Order: sequence, then structure tokens, then C-alpha cells
Amino acid sequence: MRKKTMSKDSYKKIEIILDERLSSHEVKIIDILKKKFPKKDFFFEIYELKILFNLHSINLTKFEKMIEQLVKTYNLKKANIFVKLIKKIKGIKSYGLKTGKRVYVGYNKERKVKDRKSKSQKRVPYYYTQDNDFTKEINLIPKEYENKIICGKSEEILSKLPSNCVDLVFTSPPYNFGLDGYENSEDAIDWEKYFNKLFQVFSECIRVTKYGGRILVNVQPLFSDYIPIHHIISNYFMEHKLIWKGEIMWEKHNYNCKYSAWGSWKSPSSPYLKYTWEFIEIFCKGDLKKDGAKEDIDIEGDEFKKWVYAKWEIAPERKMKEFGNPAMFPEKLAERALKLWSFQNDIILDPFNGAGTTTLVAKKTGRRYLGIDISEQYCDTARKRISDIPATLEEFGD
Repeated sequence: MRKKTMSKDSYKKIEIILDERLSSHEVKIIDILKKKFPKKDFFFEIYELKILFNLHSINLTKFEKMIEQLVKTYNLKKANIFVKLIKKIKGIKSYGLKTGKRVYVGYNKERKVKDRKSKSQKRVPYYYTQDNDFTKEINLIPKEYENKIICGKSEEILSKLPSNCVDLVFTSPPYNFGLDGYENSEDAIDWEKYFNKLFQVFSECIRVTKYGGRILVNVQPLFSDYIPIHHIISNYFMEHKLIWKGEIMWEKHNYNCKYSAWGSWKSPSSPYLKYTWEFIEIFCKGDLKKDGAKEDIDIEGDEFKKWVYAKWEIAPERKMKEFGNPAMFPEKLAERALKLWSFQNDIILDPFNGAGTTTLVAKKTGRRYLGIDISEQYCDTARKRISDIPATLEEFGD
């Protein structure tokens, strides 16, 4: 089979003007780079007082570390051509991401569909929401509920709020409410009552969410009981006229499971599937677009490009024992959700706030918040976590 060749148009050209001819050490470094990286990613063209760097794709972290080591090994001056080259590469803001590399050419090509616009109009996107009765009127959240952690039943507390006063709901519902106060017990669950209780809360969440606002639900199917909770929840929101925007896979890489614990072993009789991920189901009320001020955007370009890929590899929360909650998601998950789907100064609601990760991250990222939970202990923990935030915050980030 013939190897696929790259045309000259497959590369973005970066020019480095030289003050003098390359030294023997600089030439040696270029030769090493040629051997360590494939030509299809990039290659050098060397002229008397100019270098042309032909760039298609690059693992910039690996490239930068290797340059740093080689420059140190050959004792080059700080303002060398390789430092200039890396600076120019970093200055290119338009690129795609693929298998750990930045791709600079051809990353945004799409398969063209004839009459795409007319065909899309004929299909009627999110047809199931067309007869909704949502209003675009925006109401302010009452001051007594702004930046508060409140203990009580969410459906009762939310019923006191005006409609259309919350920008984003981000939550992870408990798997067992209990029937008299949804305390965390391990007793058998009446699933019909469970979903009735859950949907009472979600009904209020829909009402208080603004037109164009979003509801994000982190949930894992209950595999042991064969209940696809993420599908049941999605169906509920779609039946109540919200747009199903999409689904994010939260890959936790949690492989602490016994392969022969359930089901059949080495037999088609009844294999039990193992999952290392959870889901975040995303819904929009009324419109896919949310209005917000440009100065209230706090997501960076690299974050945006990485986070719109709907598989987030984030380790599980490691401090659950410290906070006394066995079912917490990590701050990084909340950070991505809030920065990708809301603006600074937005009102963030978590109706199952638990130990308060959503409200903590809302505070850290310059958003307003309301957290509700039935447990006074969890509410105390959530308030303490917020009070412990230092005056000067370090930035989030991977």
C-alpha cells in the first residue's frame, strides 16, 4: 500500500529570519528534531539567513520540553531561534485538537451537504418543543435567596421563587430520597415514588429557569437495578418542552471493580457490563442561545476547544470522607459545566446541593448561587467550604 503524501498546502509556513548563519549546535538540534518527530507533522527548510518551518500538527508540550532540554544541553543563549519558533507557534490561535496534537491545517473541513439549510428547516429541529408556552420575561431572584445555602425540601423552597430567575441549574440528584425526607438510606426504593419526587423538583427547576437558560444533570444509570435513569430524566425534560442539547460522558477511569462480582463469568449466560463513566445531560429552555455580556465570558480558547469535546476525563472526588458525603462530583467537573454553559454573574442553582461543590465553584468563578439540600449537616459543610475560600483565588485549570 502506498503511503499517503502530504502536499505543500498541507502545511502552515512559519518564517524565522536569522541574524547570522546557524551554528553547528543549532543544526544538530534540528537534526534531532527531525528524527524524533514525523515529517507529516512538520519539517524544516534551512536557507542561508532564513528558516522556514512547515507546520501541519504538533504535540506542543512534547516539542517544547524537548527544545528546553536540547537548548540546555548545547548551552544556547536564551533568545535563540527555537524560543522564537515556539512563540510564533503559540501565537497561532486557530487550530483543532486531535490525539494530543494541535492540528493547524484542514481541521475545520466539514462534509458538505447539498441544500443543508433547506433540509434542516424541513426536518424541524427539536420538533418536540415547538408548542411550548415559555415566556421571555426575566425576573430577578429575591435578595434573600441570592448567594444562599438553604436547608429544606427543594420543591417547597423553589415554589417561593418567581419564574424565570435562574440562569443555570447544575445538579446531581440522589439515588434514594427516602419517602419522608429523602435522607440517604440504603433501604429498598419504590422507583415510582422516587421519580415522582424527583420530577416535582425538576418541574420547579424548569419554571424558575430563564428563557435560554440551561439545566445540566449529572447522573449515572443504576446498572444493578437495570434502570436507565439518564434516559428517563431526558424523556421527562423533553416531554416538558426543553431542548435536549446533548450529553457529556464524564470518564472517571475508575477501574476498582471485580470482574466476577455479578453476572456470568466467561459465559454468554448473563454478562454484567462495567462502566467507568457517568453522564451529564444538557437541556435548554426555549432557545439554544443564551444571552450574556462579552465581558462576563471567562472561558479561554484552549478550554473551549477541549471542553466542547463531549468526553471529559476527570478523576472522581477524593475528599468525600472529609466532607461526609459519599456521592460528590469534583470541583473540576463543576468548573467546566459552569464556565462552558454560563456567564459570570449568572445565577446558578443546585437543588440537591449536598456538600456544596456547585455553590463553591460558582463563588470561585464569579457567579451568584442558590444551593438547597434537605440535610442540615450538608448545608453546614457547604457554607463552611464557601467561607474558607481565600480572598485571592488561584485560577482553575487542567
